[in-house]
Formats: sequence, C-alpha cells, structure tokens
Amino acid sequence: MQALKARVTKALPVYCKIETCDNSGAKTLKIFTVIGSKTVKGRISSCGIGDLVMASVVRGRPDMRKQVVYAIIVRQKKEYRRADGMRIKFEDNAAVVLKDDKGNPKGTIFKGAIAKEACERWPGIAKIASIVV
Repeated sequence: MQALKARVTKALPVYCKIETCDNSGAKTLKIFTVIGSKTVKGRISSCGIGDLVMASVVRGRPDMRKQVVYAIIVRQKKEYRRADGMRIKFEDNAAVVLKDDKGNPKGTIFKGAIAKEACERWPGIAKIASIVV
C-alpha cells in the first residue's frame, strides 16, 4: 500500500451501505471499520477512495451473505481534489471485494470506472481495471 497523491475527502462514514462493482457475488456491503484510520476519541471514522475497509455483505449470493470481507473504495460521489488542482467526482459510491488484506481482488471483472488513486495504491486492482479515471 502506497501513499495517495491527492487530497481525498473522506465521504463514507462507518455503517454506510455501498454497492460493489465486481463479480465476486456480493452486491451491497455495510462498512463497519476503516483499517488504519486514526481519529479523535468519539468521532465516527470515515473512508474515501483507496481506503481499505472491513465490511459485511448485506445483499448478494446466499453463500456470500453475512460474511465479513475486506474491501477497497474505488468510487465516491463527493468530489475530491488532485495535486494538479483538478476536482474529480463519480456518479455513485462503489467498492471492490478482496480475497485477503494484501489487496488481491476476489472478482475478475470490474464494472465502471476505477479511480486512479485506488489503482496507484493497490496494484492488484490496477491489473484488472479496464477504465481508470
């Protein structure tokens, strides 16, 4: 995992539901913790593009439901600023389900665009991504 080259706004708080954009079998995830997040005591932690989260599968295949999985956020509706001054936003929030916490994706096909920041930070996602914005 590498550092981000953008000032990503943390737009997705803990316990929000987010769609998946891969063919892993999960459809909707509920984020319950952000890995590596350090905040003030009592503050609800949140995540943005490129962050590793732990989530439970709310909707999906029967064998995937109620499982705890690792996921990476690849799209968010809230705009964020890149180092060159450009502001980027997507039309939905989306995540990719992982096999393990090393960054290897469970699915083999990603639907939709993937943020460049997520691809730079996680090379396993960059290998499979077809559209990188």
